[in-house]
Amino acid sequence: MGIHQKTKSLTSRHSALADTFFQLKVLNGNALTDKHFPLFSKKIKEAGFSDGVLKPTRIEIFQLNIGKLCNQTCAHCHVDAGPDKKEENMGRESLEKCLEILAAHDIMTVDITGGAPEMNPHFRWFVVECRKLGKKVMVRCNLTIIVSNKKFHDLPVFFAEHQVEVVSSLPHYSAHRTDAQRGDGVFDDSIKAMQMLNAVGYGKENSDLKLNLVYNPTGTFLPGNQASLESEFKRQLKRKFDIDFNSLYAITNMPISRFLDYMLENGQYETYMQTLLDAFNPSAVAGVMCRNTISVGWDGYLYDCDFNQMLDLKVTSKGTHINDFDLSALESRDIVLNQHCYGCTAGAGSSCGGQVA
Repeated sequence: MGIHQKTKSLTSRHSALADTFFQLKVLNGNALTDKHFPLFSKKIKEAGFSDGVLKPTRIEIFQLNIGKLCNQTCAHCHVDAGPDKKEENMGRESLEKCLEILAAHDIMTVDITGGAPEMNPHFRWFVVECRKLGKKVMVRCNLTIIVSNKKFHDLPVFFAEHQVEVVSSLPHYSAHRTDAQRGDGVFDDSIKAMQMLNAVGYGKENSDLKLNLVYNPTGTFLPGNQASLESEFKRQLKRKFDIDFNSLYAITNMPISRFLDYMLENGQYETYMQTLLDAFNPSAVAGVMCRNTISVGWDGYLYDCDFNQMLDLKVTSKGTHINDFDLSALESRDIVLNQHCYGCTAGAGSSCGGQVA
């Protein structure tokens, strides 16, 4: 138990890809590869979206990345999170501003992510305050944080007490495939954590406590059918470990950050991008998460989605920071698009809530 190290962050490796602008140059064929794929904006214009512009529906989800500090360093992490990311953590003042915004607007869901968001010193206080406002709270918990340190052992009880929906990554129901992506011992610790969550009622029939799992492929291929994957995960986890959960979300690996680095190292980048392009699904465009979500970075800046946040592509509306939050301007903005958006529109589509088409 403790820190699960599969790799090192791009920052600690002094990789050129730690620079988000350099990642965008790669994605647009201007660095490390000269392969140019059709512009995503052009692709959605062909699919019937006026002028290749994507607009929001209404903001229903307020997603906060409250820090990049994490007890894991996973091979595919799009956040480039890890134990070395001690500076990138949201402070109390910014969290108080977020509470002001939530109190003033009819945005019912607060989706808290990281890193391991529980490692932010203000995490529990913020959850309690969100619940006082009557908001639904979701936490993207990596599971191992629950068993990695005794100060987090009571998280299942805390989550249950405040009716927090827990969303957790589990790349596979086998130890080998999970540890290959997330680090040695991650699978065993994840199983223990899910058993602790089950023990307080999470994922159980007739319980209001939701435990949802997130599956993403361990390589450069699209996830399979979400319903089939969910059925198999439920069968295997119940049979082997007596674990129950509610839903499984299948999410496509985005060609950014550590996964981009992985593909470039293994000569698979161009093949994977072509796979995404070939699988482009016009009907998935309407359901992508950037249309009903606003993403808040640890430093208070606003983004269309978690992936744009990791590429430092801020929103186009007049207020780009929580201190200038303007809901009407945000709901009429043009969503910022780039080549990584092919990941959310391939096959059955992909969002923080799984497949969309």
